[in-house]
Amino acid sequence: MNCKIFLFFCFLFSFSVFSQVEQDTLTNDMDDTLEEIVISGTMKPVLRSESLVPVEVYTPTFFKKNPTANVFEALQIVNGVRPQVNCSVCNTGDIHINGLEGPYTFVLIDGMPIVSGLSTVYGLSGIPNSLIERVEVVKGPASSLYGSEAVGGLINIITKNPKNAPLFSADVFGTSWGEVNTDIGVSTKVGEKAHLLLGINYFNYSNPIDKNNDNFTDLTLQDRSSVFQKWNFTRKSNKLFSVAGRYFYEDRWGGEMNWNKNYRGGDEVYGESIYTSRYELMGTYELPVAEKMFFSFSYADHDQNSVYGNIPYMAKQKVGFGQLTWDKKLGNHDMLFGAAFRYTNYDDNTPATNDKDITTMPGIFAQDEISFNNKHSILLGARYDYNNNHGSIFTPRFAYRYKSEKGDVLRLNAGTGFRVVNLFTEDHAALSGARDVIVLEDLKPEKSYNLNLSYLKQWYFGSNVLQLEASTWYTYFTNAILPDYDTNPNQIIYDNLNGHAISQGISANIDLILGNGLKFIVGGTLMDVSTEEEGVKQRQMLTERFSGTWAVSYSIPSFNLDIDYTGNLYGPMRLPLVSEWDPRPEYSETYSIQNIQLTYKGFKNFQIYGGVKNLLNWTPSKNLPFLISRANDPFDKNVQFDPNGDALRTTDNPYGLVFDPSYVYAANQGIRTFLGVRYNF
Repeated sequence: MNCKIFLFFCFLFSFSVFSQVEQDTLTNDMDDTLEEIVISGTMKPVLRSESLVPVEVYTPTFFKKNPTANVFEALQIVNGVRPQVNCSVCNTGDIHINGLEGPYTFVLIDGMPIVSGLSTVYGLSGIPNSLIERVEVVKGPASSLYGSEAVGGLINIITKNPKNAPLFSADVFGTSWGEVNTDIGVSTKVGEKAHLLLGINYFNYSNPIDKNNDNFTDLTLQDRSSVFQKWNFTRKSNKLFSVAGRYFYEDRWGGEMNWNKNYRGGDEVYGESIYTSRYELMGTYELPVAEKMFFSFSYADHDQNSVYGNIPYMAKQKVGFGQLTWDKKLGNHDMLFGAAFRYTNYDDNTPATNDKDITTMPGIFAQDEISFNNKHSILLGARYDYNNNHGSIFTPRFAYRYKSEKGDVLRLNAGTGFRVVNLFTEDHAALSGARDVIVLEDLKPEKSYNLNLSYLKQWYFGSNVLQLEASTWYTYFTNAILPDYDTNPNQIIYDNLNGHAISQGISANIDLILGNGLKFIVGGTLMDVSTEEEGVKQRQMLTERFSGTWAVSYSIPSFNLDIDYTGNLYGPMRLPLVSEWDPRPEYSETYSIQNIQLTYKGFKNFQIYGGVKNLLNWTPSKNLPFLISRANDPFDKNVQFDPNGDALRTTDNPYGLVFDPSYVYAANQGIRTFLGVRYNF
């Protein structure tokens, strides 16, 4: 397989027929990316190079280099961002930024906190790529503007403007594993004052595959539908009014190969079956006043009907959010004032909620961006929230930006973050498998203190363009809450850390355009994420020390052909073992997922694309005696326990194991081909 990749690179470099017009277009694309309007860093539109908070921007063109069925999978080629699979059976997932667990990442849709709490587990897979205008990534705490959950960073998914979207678009692809994904978009003008965008996504995977022969599905089967509708209204005052809604339904299951719905909830054949029904409403209204004032709102209703073997998990969550902002300029001061209110109503059938858990969190925030001249500017900000369960929470921030006459940008950011924990909604490892869940006390909010330094520079060498963006960070956590798999192999223990946690590292992104038509987007991250309790320092579970991503593109205009080679590389991670005799290694091996795609653009309005995913055919089960612990006895019917509840070593169970699918960190899906077609009118 490595030989094939080498030959592929030889093929790339053998071509040098690349028109100067195409080269100029790529150079302009890089400039446009740098000067694109972003909003996530300061909650107001600003040129990316002028933002005091570093914001990374990714467009649909970037994600099309490795076509995927949803945003969760698409982020696998973004440096410092890793989609983490948390369960071998149900394939729950979350998004890590700079090594921090998924609940530390705040996911927004059009600036609204739609994906949170219960929806963080399965909701990310239901956001179709066809709706995306761009994705903005902020690494580091952003709680002073966005409140709870924005501790490690945020991902803001900006949906398309109906005025600018194609009248009709379709994107359909399938894989050799039997996956089929369909995206359809329709945009139209309704009357004289409204524009409508309709997006429909359907994904289906109904082909059970067991390549590693453990009698469990390698990939969760899914039947998923999503309908999105967005309205933009034109008002006489040219004030903004936009409203959108989405409905999402998914039926997914994973388990033993002979499982069917007749076994759902029983203890005869093991399966994890999840029905998810969800609808969302969000909007923004610019008030008809002389000042620049916006009222934004969102509401999400999430209903999950699920069973994990014979353990039912029935959960409902309602999240309402409203926010009023006032954007005010006064001299060299660019100020923003805001008031927000968040309401969460959560109920499930677990011991976590004997009754409905209702949380209210009003908050106010302010920031002042002061420009001293063209080179120097600072930002001062603070937020105050009141949580009805935890009381007052205060989060300040500070930022400084220096821009040289040559366009070099240096940014220094310091801030704090906080997170109110929703245990069962965020970590379904607490439900999957045979481990008992132990919560030692009332969990207090986590707090973080962060310092981030970043540098951005461009070089031009004739027809070659190079852009470097590098950053280093240090984050200190108190009251950290991490699942403890080590103290007792039969338990997952949740408690506030009696000590502190640290995340620190350095990251760099390089964009390079060469005159021969090659374009490179390469990123790398080195980091150390650890905890220290009672003087003992330990590396955090499921966190790599180094990672890398790349996207290599080559265009051949004479053949109407684009070639994309994408991939990632991750270093070893510490994994949860079930017992001290567990024969699986404590650390994962270094691994890489690599993909190749060819796109033909010779037809009017049509594109045909195809390629190979996971070229190296890597899966987490490679070189392991087994991936899922006790897959042959998922209900632990033949496990013997001592008086303390620990599994005994017996002839049938020589390693003293119980059933556990949490020894995983990536999809157990091997090499596969794909073929698709896109149409835009």
